Amino acid sequence: MSEVTDVRENLTYERFGVAVRELAQAIADDGYEPDIVLSIARGGVFVGGGLAYALDCKNLHLVNVEFYTGVGTTLEMPVMLAPVPDVIDFSDKKVLITDDVADTGKTLKLVHDFCLDHVAEVRSAVIYEKSHSLVKCEYVWKRTDDWINFPWSVLPPVHRSGEEAKSNREAI
Repeated sequence: MSEVTDVRENLTYERFGVAVRELAQAIADDGYEPDIVLSIARGGVFVGGGLAYALDCKNLHLVNVEFYTGVGTTLEMPVMLAPVPDVIDFSDKKVLITDDVADTGKTLKLVHDFCLDHVAEVRSAVIYEKSHSLVKCEYVWKRTDDWINFPWSVLPPVHRSGEEAKSNREAI
């Protein structure tokens, strides 16, 4: 896992839109036409949804994987959470696994290995890839070793109206 530093890569929603379109173009230019986009929740959901639309792939699946427990802290190994997809749905299909970042690569490796023996082909697409990732993705928008501030995770979760909600609005 990467060491957390003060250096940050700040991704805005606008840049995220550019990143998804450029990733989709790279996938299309490569001639890869996935039958299924398999998004790793949570960050990969945004990437997967955008790529599924851009690549005109209507078969979008989700896999919940828990690994990060906080900023710079993880479980020992990633774990798939229920409901786990039924690999029979992926039989002989071309699958594109999506996530927001390949940091350690452990989450992507878990999902990749889960699919490997059941699909015709599996490839991965991420917005960011770290140099120390175990998995080298076929499609990467940007390589960085900085900590990434994603637009969907920089603010704390919202709560019922009150002081906490007021502080969330002020942070925006």
